Amino acid sequence: MEKTLFLILSAVAIIGALVTVTRKNPLGSAIGLIVTFVALSGLYFTSDAPFVGALQVLVYAGAIMVLVVFVIMLLNLPEGELEEEKIPPRSWALAFFSVVPLGFLCIAQILSTKFEDKEPVGEGFGSVKAVGQLLFGDYLLQFEVVSLLLLVAIVGAIVMAKKRL
Repeated sequence: MEKTLFLILSAVAIIGALVTVTRKNPLGSAIGLIVTFVALSGLYFTSDAPFVGALQVLVYAGAIMVLVVFVIMLLNLPEGELEEEKIPPRSWALAFFSVVPLGFLCIAQILSTKFEDKEPVGEGFGSVKAVGQLLFGDYLLQFEVVSLLLLVAIVGAIVMAKKRL
């Protein structure tokens, strides 16, 4: 049952990622990204990390995606600027011969994994206390850099939107 759920959630995450990068409309891409984030949250829940899974839904599928959709709506790009570029056949061939072997390697790795032989995780794995100690202890600098990056993204979106008004 666990392997089947893992494969279903993995397939949903891959399909959501493909929708994200193949849509012409930015809002369609954002919806594909939300689907990917929710599928990743499900993968966290199946990995016995409920707190991390809940954070995935709240922070990424919730807060970050609201920010992304807000920026998309704020920019309000006209249809003329969203025209598709013609991709030369050479690029398609290069992408195909790069992705196909990687896909076979991923599938081979998934099929060779023994899901029944899970090692027990330590006490408190994925708990609020464990995540908080890591986030505000060992990874405090990275946490602050990400918060500054999000602030710069918001300011950049507002500056870009001001030029259009």
